[in-house]
Amino acid sequence: MDASSRRLMTTDHVRIAATSPLARLLETPVPFLDLTLDQLRTLLVVHSAGSPLAASRILRREHSSVRKQLDTLNRAFQRICGEVAAVKQGRGQDYLFTPTGQMAVRLATDLFGDWSSAITERRRQLGATVTVATTEFTVDFLAQIWPQVADEFTRREIELNITHVRTRDFPAQLESKTADLVCGSIAVEHGQPAALPGCDIIEWHREGLALVTNLPIRELPVPAVDQERLRTIPLLAPQAGLIAQFLIRWYGPDYRNQLRIVAEADSIYYGLALLRSNLVHAALLTTQAAAEAAVEGRLPSNPGLRYVALTDDFTPHMEIMAGIFARQGERENYAPNHPLNLLWSAFLAGSRP
Repeated sequence: MDASSRRLMTTDHVRIAATSPLARLLETPVPFLDLTLDQLRTLLVVHSAGSPLAASRILRREHSSVRKQLDTLNRAFQRICGEVAAVKQGRGQDYLFTPTGQMAVRLATDLFGDWSSAITERRRQLGATVTVATTEFTVDFLAQIWPQVADEFTRREIELNITHVRTRDFPAQLESKTADLVCGSIAVEHGQPAALPGCDIIEWHREGLALVTNLPIRELPVPAVDQERLRTIPLLAPQAGLIAQFLIRWYGPDYRNQLRIVAEADSIYYGLALLRSNLVHAALLTTQAAAEAAVEGRLPSNPGLRYVALTDDFTPHMEIMAGIFARQGERENYAPNHPLNLLWSAFLAGSRP
């Protein structure tokens, strides 16, 4: 141990090692201690927006108030580091952030991110908030069970956050704890139990795929197509996601070379828009329920669209399993009246015939 590490700071009757974290805190420059979280937030908004004027619109404050905060920050960093944080440039140009300013932006971004994540996590653990993510086709699952828990959530002032998620993204949302529960769908083989690594699952229902088409009957005269015939039909299909998982299982990773895909359709709404436009004459591969809704006019479509089924001889026989997903084992860490468990129990009861 060298001499510097043996030195002690003395404050009244408290002896503090000079290199301890507490000693560093006590030596913090006063100008830094005078900074507020509100001022640092203003710095981040000015950096993002480009100027105090643009930041004032985002913050819904007077321009002069934002300018005053930025001036205060500049004086503080000039005293602490010997360099201001941001410099005004020519008319119409964004403020120039100095190296000191860029450093402050990085540190403030981390600070707010860490605090926000930690507080959200703690509120979630204590049952003050819960986040449910749904796709547009599974939001009704939550609507069906909500009356069972609504009174309890209201009485305890539990904050329910509902967010939209695309099917392909929901495992990442669970892993990152962006969502606590997800109403979503996965591809499964017929007759096999649903499984997703790291997840507890409540199965809601299963269904297959079907086609919605604007092809004339003379080009597609059959009510259902088999695995070989699907190769010959001009298709609208996504590059990734749930539908793509079916195509990969049926035709292999190079399915795009095995099929006649005439246009990309990453959402059913875009696919239906293409069919309505008559820019393409093709068939959109989607879920049976969505195909029925499109043909019946419950989704934006043309009266001339037709529903064409897929036969049962596709190998492997695949289905879409729609259900509720949660992080595996997490609910066991909470009391039965934790909002996560209240929702899970309601979903479980609602899924039973």
